[in-house]
Amino acid sequence: MTLLSDIWYVAWRELIKFFRARVRLIMTVIQPVIWLGLMGNMMQGLTQNPMAVQMFGTENYLAFMTPGIILMTVLFGGVFAGMSIVWDRRIGYLEKLMASPISRAAIPFGKMLAAAIQSGIQVLIIVLIAYALGVRFAAGWGGVVVILAIAMCFSLILSGLSLALAATIKVQETLMAIVNFITMPLMFTSNALFPKEAMPGWLAAIASVNPVSHAVAPLRELTISGWNWAGMAPSLGVVVGLAIAFMAVAHFAFRRATVE
Repeated sequence: MTLLSDIWYVAWRELIKFFRARVRLIMTVIQPVIWLGLMGNMMQGLTQNPMAVQMFGTENYLAFMTPGIILMTVLFGGVFAGMSIVWDRRIGYLEKLMASPISRAAIPFGKMLAAAIQSGIQVLIIVLIAYALGVRFAAGWGGVVVILAIAMCFSLILSGLSLALAATIKVQETLMAIVNFITMPLMFTSNALFPKEAMPGWLAAIASVNPVSHAVAPLRELTISGWNWAGMAPSLGVVVGLAIAFMAVAHFAFRRATVE
């Protein structure tokens, strides 16, 4: 219980910073509006082709695109969780935090929890915007709750990776360069925005093993088809397994960096 309370206190500090950043909150709303309102409607003509409808699995491209936008938002939000470690180290707060009577593990886990909660808030905003634009979730609002849970779990993967890198990288600019180098290939070698059937063979093979594709699959199933646990189970297993693994990686990297 002490560890859990320590984790919550670290997460609460990060959430306070998040809610006080008004520009960031405004951009949290504007960005999905741009993606869904502009790109979604721009590509809507693709589903007028019967073959395209078969590939997308729906006549509404926005419904196909919404899970991809959710994962894109979580991806870019989660990988920047490590920036807080670099910033805390720069201003001297990290040393004070480590000197305080809290569990050392609570620091990375608390920051990961905060990143997951922030991602959940952003995903809920995207869901509401998509609903306003005409997207109807086949699994209903119960499915939306599961979508939120999957997205938050996926956030743990990205934030864990980011925090593991930030534990050893002391320069903010270097971390940003590495994070950008990782996120763009992850996003555009997945089936977040286009189906694998429309990709060349080599790219479809990469998309099949891409963690983003595994995270998108159950979200898209819940959005377009409905409840299909048998179809979602393999991808859910990959997401949960990677989340646990990267939590362990972040903890190990942070403990090793702070001991040294």
